[in-house]
Amino acid sequence: MLRIRGGDAVTNEAATNEAATKEAVTNIDVPFVVSFTHRLRQTVDVSGADFAVLTDLLETDAKQPAKVLLWVDSHLDDAGREASSGRASTADAENFAARLHARMADCDRIDLAAPMHRIPGGEVCKNSDALLRQLLQLINEHDMDRRSYIVVAGGGAVLDVAGYAAAIAHRGIRLIRLPSTTLAQADSGVGVKNAVNQFGKKNWIGTFAVPWAVINDTAILQSLPDRDFRSGLTEAIKVALLKDPELFRFIRDHADAIQRRDEAICTEVIARSCRLHLDHITLGGDPFESLEARPLDFGHWSAHRLEPMTRYELRHGEAVGIGVALDTLYSARKFGLPHETALEVCHTIASIGAPIWCSAIDDGDAVLKGLEEFRQHLGGRLTVTMLRDIGESINVHEIDIDVMKSCIDKLRELSAVTH
Repeated sequence: MLRIRGGDAVTNEAATNEAATKEAVTNIDVPFVVSFTHRLRQTVDVSGADFAVLTDLLETDAKQPAKVLLWVDSHLDDAGREASSGRASTADAENFAARLHARMADCDRIDLAAPMHRIPGGEVCKNSDALLRQLLQLINEHDMDRRSYIVVAGGGAVLDVAGYAAAIAHRGIRLIRLPSTTLAQADSGVGVKNAVNQFGKKNWIGTFAVPWAVINDTAILQSLPDRDFRSGLTEAIKVALLKDPELFRFIRDHADAIQRRDEAICTEVIARSCRLHLDHITLGGDPFESLEARPLDFGHWSAHRLEPMTRYELRHGEAVGIGVALDTLYSARKFGLPHETALEVCHTIASIGAPIWCSAIDDGDAVLKGLEEFRQHLGGRLTVTMLRDIGESINVHEIDIDVMKSCIDKLRELSAVTH
């Protein structure tokens, strides 16, 4: 029986409890690896002769077909409707989305839970809280679960918002992406990032989630407007500058063919770019970007700033082309990249039909605010990838503002010459 004598007994009891607590505390650090499979397929027409490529990706049996929702980019669907009514230039642009929907509806391996749902195309879809809630509501209404599938056909913005909804519903529903733009096929479609915009900042809310599969299809690109088709390949130039000098030379030497949309040349560029991005994600050791360096964001600190500055009138691929050109010029001024190479890069971007200038860059101080936004997005100190040479990148943590402003001036001058 405890007898209290002043405060001594209470003090002793507290000391005993504290000692016992310290003895019970342990530090356990258990590193572990989660296994993922990234499935990439290349098809000529998955809505036609190659439809089996899609169905083979679904885990089904004779008694239980796969439950699927089909979401499509409104730009893709609208272009197809115009083609079907005879207003488009080629019959090849027939409504891909409608054909895919019909094939899925008639397939006994697929339980199509609802009619095809259209998502407004372009960056606007990533700015809408209401649209995100609508997608989550569809998942809920049709009782989708973690073994169900969402098939989404669209450009990078639509893939982003659909991927985000799929990633957060039930902590993850299987997502099959059919990128419908050259930019998404060459880069973001094979990525593991999903995001929406918030606070006037690009990709401020998002997740890392590995898609169940990605299908890069040739037919889906046929209705893509020239502006988007050409500018989307700036991401291929970007990754070539970082990792593959031979690919950059191929793009440089075939820039006119790319501008003409030569199918064989463009398909090869997209496939090689996509594989470089995929290898970086799966073999680079940092798929979820926990480290400071993010080399695949070369040229993106200014690109992500220019998009909201232009109210997203500037396409992402166009912004990336401008950002890559700017950082290439800066690399020549600061890190030994040959000046002739920097000019060659700028010329190549312009030669495929993408801009290297927009009027928003005239406000250099506003553009340079993108460096701080980029630092915040990285979650630490500023780390920007630059080039010593094609295929030889470095990471830098400070930007010489005066030199960068002079590079903006140089880019303005080059733009006047190339256009």
